[in-house]
Amino acid sequence: MEPNEEVGLEERLKSALWLSIGKIVDEETIKLGINATPQFIGALTEMVWAQVETVSQDLESFAKHAGRSTINVADVMLLARRNEGLESILRAFVDRQREEES
Repeated sequence: MEPNEEVGLEERLKSALWLSIGKIVDEETIKLGINATPQFIGALTEMVWAQVETVSQDLESFAKHAGRSTINVADVMLLARRNEGLESILRAFVDRQREEES
């Protein structure tokens, strides 16, 4: 992918993320009877984008360290190892998926 294509793709992804976050924020603010500024939604989007970049880099590194070019469930579980709540939710999801496949 050429640099211009990468920039265009990143902009489209950020726009889609902004739209999704904006919808969620709108739904929640209506429930709570409060307002959120466009600046808040923009800042939240940037924070989520930065987290997604970090998580994706970590997952790629875990897969590469294991000698794989594809990220799998083990990589995601390794990422969640320091967050007990997240790990518990993911473990339950994986277990349900495996039961359904059986």
